[in-house]
Amino acid sequence: MAAMGPRPRGFLALLLLGGLVAGAAGTTGFIKSPLSQKRLAQDSVELYCEAIGSPIPEIQWWFEGNDPNETYAQLWDGAWQDRVRINATYNLHSTSTISIANLTADDSGMYECRASNDPDRNHLSKSPKVKWIRSQANVFVIERPDIKGHVTEVSGKLVLACNMSAPHPAIGGHEWLRGDKVLQTDADSSAFTTYTIEGKKEEHSGVYECVYKTSPVIKGQVNISVPPQVVPYKKSEHGNEGDTGVLTCKNPSFPPVNSWTWYKSGQEPIINGSGRYIIKSSGNKTELRILKLNIEEDTGDYHCNATNSDGFGGATVNLRVRSRLAALWPFLGIVAEVLILVTIIFIYEKRRKPDEVLDDDDGGSAPLKSNATNHKDKNVRQRNAN
Repeated sequence: MAAMGPRPRGFLALLLLGGLVAGAAGTTGFIKSPLSQKRLAQDSVELYCEAIGSPIPEIQWWFEGNDPNETYAQLWDGAWQDRVRINATYNLHSTSTISIANLTADDSGMYECRASNDPDRNHLSKSPKVKWIRSQANVFVIERPDIKGHVTEVSGKLVLACNMSAPHPAIGGHEWLRGDKVLQTDADSSAFTTYTIEGKKEEHSGVYECVYKTSPVIKGQVNISVPPQVVPYKKSEHGNEGDTGVLTCKNPSFPPVNSWTWYKSGQEPIINGSGRYIIKSSGNKTELRILKLNIEEDTGDYHCNATNSDGFGGATVNLRVRSRLAALWPFLGIVAEVLILVTIIFIYEKRRKPDEVLDDDDGGSAPLKSNATNHKDKNVRQRNAN
């Protein structure tokens, strides 16, 4: 038999995993281990572990703090005042994820993923034949530096600034974001960074982020806040008598609206659910519904007023209520025009004189008679000449 060439490393790895799966009871191995991470205080961290074996192994999480006198303690779902969450699945192999929310400096330390499938692994008096296998990861929780942000108006421009207090990690640059959109980026190592906007505050209100390219990434926030800049969905709305009228206003500015108020010109504020009025407000949008519109009572100007932490603003919507027959008027107008036109044509035909018709007939036959006479006279002269 011919000699076989060297096996690729991937093939050897598959053979190793196959041996773990089909081996004797108690054989266990890691196929994914948790990774060490740096995090800021008040952030969260997530560690992942995956083990394989036959039978399927159990996974546990243990923690040892940085205090020299501290020993390993097992973690469970809901530990540390419900800041610890553990999610594990056991299907073809074992997977487990541990997440810790609202990190503090005391959460720094060694996190250990342990796996075993020995039947006696959790027995209180028997020692397991196969020891727990372990995979460790360090979590470093760094105190969050203080970032002060502010907005300054200079010569028709808005200057947004962030300044990070010391001590802080090494800075490799900055980014300015609004939502997911990157507005500006640089490679400056300064703790102070700015971003300039041309225009008024009312046109650019919102939440802006200054991002420091550090390890881990540190973010600050600058808010451009203004009173509500309320705009109506439509400045003028139309509705038919008996239908439901809908008036809508919205506020595209920041911060969000705390409360909305509707009222009609010269009247008290409208109370939701009173009479024929229904008001639906959610965040930066409000809607006034008027049931069974009435021409005399409901026509007019309606005002939507909004209030937030920076002040108040409002807009006006004009409502016009039409009669149900209003839609028929254009059709009736066309019908009337057609009837008038037909009547004019009929009267004109009736008033035409009968003798005008006879004269027209005679005029058409006269040339034929005259031509016939001329031909006869010409023939007679020709015969006499012969």
